[in-house]
Amino acid sequence: MMFSDEGVGVHLCRLVEQKYAFSSPEHTVTFVDGGTLAERLIPIIVEYDYLIVLDCVDASDGIIGDVYFFDFENVPNTISWQGSAHEIEMLQTLKMMDMVGDRPPTKIVGIIPEVVSDTTLKMTPSVIKGSLVMEKTLLKHLGELGFSYEQINDLDIQSVADSSCKEDRWS
Repeated sequence: MMFSDEGVGVHLCRLVEQKYAFSSPEHTVTFVDGGTLAERLIPIIVEYDYLIVLDCVDASDGIIGDVYFFDFENVPNTISWQGSAHEIEMLQTLKMMDMVGDRPPTKIVGIIPEVVSDTTLKMTPSVIKGSLVMEKTLLKHLGELGFSYEQINDLDIQSVADSSCKEDRWS
C-alpha cells in the first residue's frame, strides 16, 4: 500500500485505467501498478516496446506539486529521484535494464511530493492539484502516440487512494 503523496504514481495509474477507455488501430496500452516492486518489474517491462513511469521525483529547481515530463535518456540535471527509497530503486532498476540492453524507450511523468508518511492515505492539496497536470500530460502523450480515449467514469485521485486502502491487493 502506498501512503500519502508517495502513492501518487500508483493512484494515478489506477485512476487513468478506471477513468478512461483507450483505443488505437496500431497499439495497446497496459496499466501496471508496480508499487514498490522495482527490480521485480524487469520481466514485465521487457515485454513492452515503450514505458511510461508515473512517480515521485525531487528537483532542485521545483516546489511541491511541480510536474516534470522527460525522457529517461535525458533526465534533467535538477532531478534527483530522492522522494523516497522506492524511487531510487526504480531508477536503479531502469539503469540495470540499460546495462543489458533490455529497457524500452522510457518517459517519466514525475511530481515533487510534500508528505511521505505511513500514517495516512490522504494526499496534500498541492500534489492532488499536480496530479491533474500529470493526468493531462499522460493523456496528451498517449494521444501523440496514436491513442484516442473517452472518459468512462468520473473519479478523482483521492477517491482512488481511499479505495485502495479498502482493497486487499497483496493477499
